[in-house]
Amino acid sequence: MASSFLCLSLLFISLSTADGFMSYVVTGCDFNSTELKDIQFIRSHYYNMMEFLRFDSNVGKYVGFTQLGVKNADRLNKDQGQLAAMRAQKGTYCVHNIGVWNSNILSKSAKPYVRLHSSTPPSGHHQAMLVCSVYDFYPKNIKVSWLRDGEKVSADVTSTEEMADGDWYYQIHSHLEYTPRSGEKISCKVEHASLEKPLITDWDPSSPMPESERNKLAIGASGLILGLILSLAGFIYYRRKARGRILVPTN
Repeated sequence: MASSFLCLSLLFISLSTADGFMSYVVTGCDFNSTELKDIQFIRSHYYNMMEFLRFDSNVGKYVGFTQLGVKNADRLNKDQGQLAAMRAQKGTYCVHNIGVWNSNILSKSAKPYVRLHSSTPPSGHHQAMLVCSVYDFYPKNIKVSWLRDGEKVSADVTSTEEMADGDWYYQIHSHLEYTPRSGEKISCKVEHASLEKPLITDWDPSSPMPESERNKLAIGASGLILGLILSLAGFIYYRRKARGRILVPTN
């Protein structure tokens, strides 16, 4: 498991109650790879469903959100031993649990198959539409995005939801309406738990057209040829009739 998945979290919750009031601690690791720089360790303290204190590895210290939380944050941040222990949790706590999680999910996943093709846009605002179809992946969560010359494209993009195939696998389709530019490179980027790195498929304008488009082109070409044949036949018939006429002079 590497930087391919959007953002995964490992959460562990501990609860305690006293006199009808509930307090609990939520410990989580947000990550998109097993590299320390890509891991965020968060421990949040709640009282009666309100978060009052948090340690965030990206911040490097405790932060309070209520009067009680601010008081505790000030106290804990002065304890250098406590801060050092919490800052080390990315390596001692998250890396181990992420490794266990990865070994389980990767052994029970299926890599997606990507097909990138062109289609006719529903409106006349753009000259073309590209469709990125992703098939046969598991688990369900997936991220599909578009790149133009390596930069993410957000405008004129629509996507379906993940659709179940009925055989444990899923599919999804993302559409990009665009006006072609000379020399540009358009790609479909797929991020999924089964992939060690993002799967990027480049659009090749010279690739074979979909069958529906080939059929439309064939029908159009056939109509043009038939029209030319009929026009030629009519011209030949006219010439022959013209040669058989007798011209009668008039005064």
